[in-house]
Amino acid sequence: MRFLTLDALVVCAHELGKVGLVASQSWVTVEGRPVLVQADPEGRPIAGCPNIGPTIKPCTNTLAVKVGYSSLIRIDGRPVCLDSLKGLTDGTPPGVVEYKVNAPGQTLVTEAG
Repeated sequence: MRFLTLDALVVCAHELGKVGLVASQSWVTVEGRPVLVQADPEGRPIAGCPNIGPTIKPCTNTLAVKVGYSSLIRIDGRPVCLDSLKGLTDGTPPGVVEYKVNAPGQTLVTEAG
């Protein structure tokens, strides 16, 4: 599983909704880009979700991560984010629509487990 960097492409299940990532640490990088750690993908805005309709709420924010934090590697005490990352969005139907990683943002560093 690859580490996620700030350049990762994280999207809602509708594929066009892109998560606006922010790295909370900057001293560990891959190819000059910060590695994401626990909580970085949570509570982030989602732009461009096409799931729109009269009674349909598009995905606009990420919720808590369900899977995808390393159980082995930590930065400043927080697990790094891996390309297996998944969690729910605030889109409709509630509790169903997930976000996921389409590209980790780098191809050099992996976690072997």
